[in-house]
Amino acid sequence: MNAGEVTVKHSITFMLDGQAHTPPPFAPDTTLLNYLREHLYRKGTKEGCAEGDCGACTVVVADLQHGSVRYRALNACIQLLATLDGKALFTVESLQHGKQLHPVQQALVDCHASQCGFCTPGFVMSLFALYQNQPNASRLQISQALSGNLCRCTGYRPILEAGERMYEYAHAFPNDDLAETTLITTLTQWAQQPHSLLLEHDGKRFCAPTSLGKLAILLERYPDATLLAGATDVGLWITKQHRDLPTLISLNKVAGLDQITTHAGWLEIAAAVSLEAAFQAIVAHYPSLRELHERFASLPIRNAGTLGGNIANGSPIGDSMPALLVLGARIRLRKGDATRELPLEAFYLAYQQKDLAAGEFVEAVRIPLPNAATGLLRCYKISKRFEQDISAVCAAFHIQLDAKERVTEARIAYGGMAGIPKRASHCEAALSGQAWEQASVTAAMKALEHDFQPLTDMRASATYRMNVAKNLLLKYLLETTGESVSLYATGVQA
Repeated sequence: MNAGEVTVKHSITFMLDGQAHTPPPFAPDTTLLNYLREHLYRKGTKEGCAEGDCGACTVVVADLQHGSVRYRALNACIQLLATLDGKALFTVESLQHGKQLHPVQQALVDCHASQCGFCTPGFVMSLFALYQNQPNASRLQISQALSGNLCRCTGYRPILEAGERMYEYAHAFPNDDLAETTLITTLTQWAQQPHSLLLEHDGKRFCAPTSLGKLAILLERYPDATLLAGATDVGLWITKQHRDLPTLISLNKVAGLDQITTHAGWLEIAAAVSLEAAFQAIVAHYPSLRELHERFASLPIRNAGTLGGNIANGSPIGDSMPALLVLGARIRLRKGDATRELPLEAFYLAYQQKDLAAGEFVEAVRIPLPNAATGLLRCYKISKRFEQDISAVCAAFHIQLDAKERVTEARIAYGGMAGIPKRASHCEAALSGQAWEQASVTAAMKALEHDFQPLTDMRASATYRMNVAKNLLLKYLLETTGESVSLYATGVQA
């Protein structure tokens, strides 16, 4: 093999309990949960919802990031087995050392944090990822780490207490430095031997190229292929809709697609960057989007899903888009060797219709960095549950004022109000040049009726959506003129 040449593998290998594990041939759309339960007989990983909502199937996947091991809690029910190639997997069965429980497990026992036990393995694994990544985590960090785990009989107080107490048992648990060294050594060796992946079984194929060029070639060869990033949406096509997906092309191994860069006044987030990493970068520049970050699904979903996937999917209730629209984000598309860039708002044409040619894909999203002219940015999400729920309405506002408190520019966008995430052009026009005060905002609220004709569905009625859309604009006025307005009780302790 010549220097720089990349081989093609036809099987996957990952670390499991300190050993390299290569599964026998399997269907490319096999989920990790099904493989664990039906082939490895690891019954500790449970199936609850099969859509990444309940956390009963939580496992931990480890890989290398900047030379260190990164542990991420993921939902096995929608994670495809093929994506584990070159990584390490931990299940609840992996944690016990002989007859001694892991500190996480012992803390859950001592805090009486389990009753029926069905959800407990998922809680164990979410806490294990936190234990490995964050020494002495705060109660808030513990709560955030458990955002994807549901319990219906114990109650969360003793589980949170177990998360606080688990660090107290660290001294009594054997610190297996040899196992950690072996893990790092193996993952490093695998990372230094990059290879494309091609799995074929029963007429279906899974491709994982290693470069943008090879990804572009594959998409031109298979223009009807399904692009796979985090599988947080595609996984549901498999588990809930039972779709036939003959060709899956993964972004998992493409060099450069996991990069976040800043240059020339732009924050550029490549297509395979996780939602968690992407939001951390965005919030570092725009702190007012912190609540959107924390309420965007659960941590395991944000660990797996990607911002590029959320944008490319184009759901009318995708929570990232309204904020990106008002910030003036742009996306770069690629087909073959050709690239083009367009404003995000021009990408969405109609419900499930995008300005995307066959064989073309989203390569990156570019977000302007704040500057001296950056105005007042807010984003609000309304849903039935405060956390881990789909929006009924998501609204983003970004206006600039002159020295006389008049609106020089207004950018307003909503999700959940139309078949696509969409800017409110009539509302923006009603505000432009007007004083930033109650009278002009009242007129702009009325103008929203010309921007949207929302529908009624299981999440909200059309009337409710319109009223909420108007009232969120009023809330934005009150907040940005000095009056504190809260939609929810804050500071509540479990």
